[in-house]
Amino acid sequence: MIPKTLEWIGRANGHLRLLDQRRLPRTVEYLVCREPVHVFDAVRTLAVRGAPAIGVAAAYGLCLALGQLPDAAGARALQHLDKQARFLASARPTAVNLAWAVNRVLAAARLFTADVPDAGPAALGEALLAEARAIQREDELMCRRIGENGQHLIPDGGAVLTHCNAGALATAGIGTALAPMYVAHERARRFRVYADETRPLLQGARLTAWELQQAGIDVTIVCDNMAATLMKQDRVQAVLVGADRIAANGDTANKIGTCSLAVLARHFGIPFYVAAPSSTFDLAIRTGAEIPIEERAADEVLSCAGVPIGPDGIKACNPAFDVTDADLITAIITDRGVIERPSAASIARHLKDRRAE
Repeated sequence: MIPKTLEWIGRANGHLRLLDQRRLPRTVEYLVCREPVHVFDAVRTLAVRGAPAIGVAAAYGLCLALGQLPDAAGARALQHLDKQARFLASARPTAVNLAWAVNRVLAAARLFTADVPDAGPAALGEALLAEARAIQREDELMCRRIGENGQHLIPDGGAVLTHCNAGALATAGIGTALAPMYVAHERARRFRVYADETRPLLQGARLTAWELQQAGIDVTIVCDNMAATLMKQDRVQAVLVGADRIAANGDTANKIGTCSLAVLARHFGIPFYVAAPSSTFDLAIRTGAEIPIEERAADEVLSCAGVPIGPDGIKACNPAFDVTDADLITAIITDRGVIERPSAASIARHLKDRRAE
């Protein structure tokens, strides 16, 4: 059984418990977050990761922020929350869910303060916690819907290649890219999964392979540079990945190496699918060229599992994400359905009623 990625313990004055994914798969350990800086550090160091999961974690992080000023209410509380929201959103710039979640909790705080101007800190804290819990419940539901909407794309008797980790460990639910696999597995469909190791931090080998194995799904780890050979040998019938941000035209940012898989899939005539909740779309960004790409420390490239692999003094390049052009994507699976041949027009139609839901 896969342990919970995150869990809020107690009422508004409680704390956030996070599964420390840096320790997996060898050790199951938890972090206790009692202040926003604890959540910031957990997100920044990848103790918690995956666009939906870090969004939910940051939402709870803003709840912790109110505990720093136990007597604050009204304008003073809002000023502090605004500062902490910007701090939490800065932990990782690429995933849109992070800023989306903290801004939603902040908006709930502003609305509550306007509606109940005489409310004390305790009441405001409960309102913030209710909004954060709602974000978590919605993420769980969205994951399930993604699974239901995409399960028919999992080839019965075939194989799916996935990259990085977009499963239960990356969300509050059953995942995004892995959700269709979990639902297909529930329905007794026979398939196998190739999990790219995903250098430099090995999220595929450490996390995806581990959670699929825990679920009883046939999974095989492959090195990132083996994908072309597998495709050429007709051992892969679909590629299914997650997303950290999707531009208005369908260009998609995901873990570095995703674009290479999309190009290979196009060359070998294999469908390339992206799975993501509707909150991952950033309609304010027109194309992938505008998506900020996080550059992480060179040490992550110059070592593997803590063992140095490069010569002393060598430089390393470490962009955490790349952008896959929309015309390389066969379809985007969301909690609202499937967007075939994604484009600005098809995405706009798909999301037009999102705010009303």
